[in-house]
Amino acid sequence: MNGSTEMTGRFEGRRVLVVGGAHGIGAACAARFAHDGAQVAVADLDVDAARATVEKLEGSDAGPHVAVQMDMTDRASVDAAVAEVVEHLGGLDVLANVAGGDDTGYPPFEDLDDETWTRMLDWNLLGAVRATRAALPHLRASDHGAVVSVSSVNALMAFGGPPYSAAKLGLLSVTQNLATEFAAAGIRVNAVAPGTVRTRVWGEDGKESEQMRHMYPLGRVGEPADIAAAVAFLASDDASWITGHALPVDGGVLLRGPGPGTLG
Repeated sequence: MNGSTEMTGRFEGRRVLVVGGAHGIGAACAARFAHDGAQVAVADLDVDAARATVEKLEGSDAGPHVAVQMDMTDRASVDAAVAEVVEHLGGLDVLANVAGGDDTGYPPFEDLDDETWTRMLDWNLLGAVRATRAALPHLRASDHGAVVSVSSVNALMAFGGPPYSAAKLGLLSVTQNLATEFAAAGIRVNAVAPGTVRTRVWGEDGKESEQMRHMYPLGRVGEPADIAAAVAFLASDDASWITGHALPVDGGVLLRGPGPGTLG
């Protein structure tokens, strides 16, 4: 885990749901929340991987962590998974919307079909909307309600991939609007915008991400723990006066853009 590994206890007694928590950034978020004392629920379409992630989490004094299956593209599945989590945890304080991604090699814009646009919007925007909607009644009942969603630097600069980028930008707009709407209920809503992170989408052990290293002023691509640390900060009382913001966690790439020959 990057950064301090000292147990802070800042999530002691709190219940956290990580959507898309079985792999990569989501698994790192689950580990960080558990490390900081939370009782964690890991939701993922791949429930076996979610269970494997839960088995690796540090223990919680509040009770055992839990894995649940969730298809974020299906409202009934999302609603059922959130209900199962709340029944197991006894409530919910933090929702981390991590699930999403881009598995498409895009043709020229004029050849992009509607199905691709719809799939990217469903996966990267509407999934977080469904999870937030299902979690909202329980977050309202919490004294520490927080939502943190994972967007992308693609939402902030033209790095390529219009459908994915548009969905991630839409997620930032939803974040801002919900932050305003939920503020009176004491629920904070924020997002992080990662740059390139070493995960399985970049091949075995994320090795292919190294081809992007030259873009980053800090001289490396991100690690899942880098993003998890930012998500945990925004969900914690350390960020109690922060809402409606998108925090780039990007190794400085937004300072100078992607550079020639790196789009796509």
